[in-house]
Amino acid sequence: MIVTKRIALRIALIVVAAVILQVSFFSFLSVLGATPNIIPVVVVSLGLLGGVMVGAVCGFVAGFLLDSILLQTLGVSSLALLSVGYLAGRYREGFEIAGALVVPLLAAGFTLLYAAGFAAIQLMLGVETTVSVLVVREIFVQAILAVALAIPTYPLVRRILAPALVDYAPAHRLLVPGLRRRRPRSTTRSSSSSSTTVAPRHGARRRRSSSSRRSVRGGIA
Repeated sequence: MIVTKRIALRIALIVVAAVILQVSFFSFLSVLGATPNIIPVVVVSLGLLGGVMVGAVCGFVAGFLLDSILLQTLGVSSLALLSVGYLAGRYREGFEIAGALVVPLLAAGFTLLYAAGFAAIQLMLGVETTVSVLVVREIFVQAILAVALAIPTYPLVRRILAPALVDYAPAHRLLVPGLRRRRPRSTTRSSSSSSTTVAPRHGARRRRSSSSRRSVRGGIA
C-alpha cells in the first residue's frame, strides 16, 4: 500500500467511523447473548491491506479512542488491537489471500485473540472483572459474529483504499494503456487487394525487361 496524505486521511476516517459505530450502534445489540465488535474486524482488514505498520498503528489508535470514549483503563484495548493489527499485517506480508473465506476466518481468529488478550490484560492489571463460563461463551460468539461482519467490511475498506493498493485491478477498464487497436477489416481487404494488383505489374515489367535484353543480344549478334 502506498500511503499518501489522502490515503492517510481515509484510513483515519475509517478508524474513527469504526469506533463511533461500535460505541453508538453495535454496543446496544445483543446477538446470541454477545455484543458484536466491528473494531477488530476493521483493524484486521487494514492490516491485511496495508501491512504491519498500517495494521499496528490503526490498532493502537482505535484502541486508544475506544478506551478514551468508554473511560476504561488506557492502553488495554490499544495493546490488544495493536497486536491484532500487527499479526494481520504479518500474515499479509507472508501469505497470499487466495480464497473468499480466508478473510472472514482470519477476522474470526483475530477477534477471538483480541477478546482473550483484552480479558487477560485486565486480569493482569488487577481490574475487577467477572470470570465465568458466560464470558468464554461470549468471546466465541463474538468470533462467530466477526465472520458475518467481515464479509461486507473487508470489500468496503478495500474499495475505499483502492487507489493506494498496488495489486488492485478494477473489474472493467475502458482503455488499457499500451494496447493497440485492431485495424478494421476494410483496410486489410484494401491492402490485400492492392498487393494482388501490384503483383502482375511487377511481373509484366520483368517480362518486358527480359524481352528487351533478348532483342538487344540478337541485334548485337
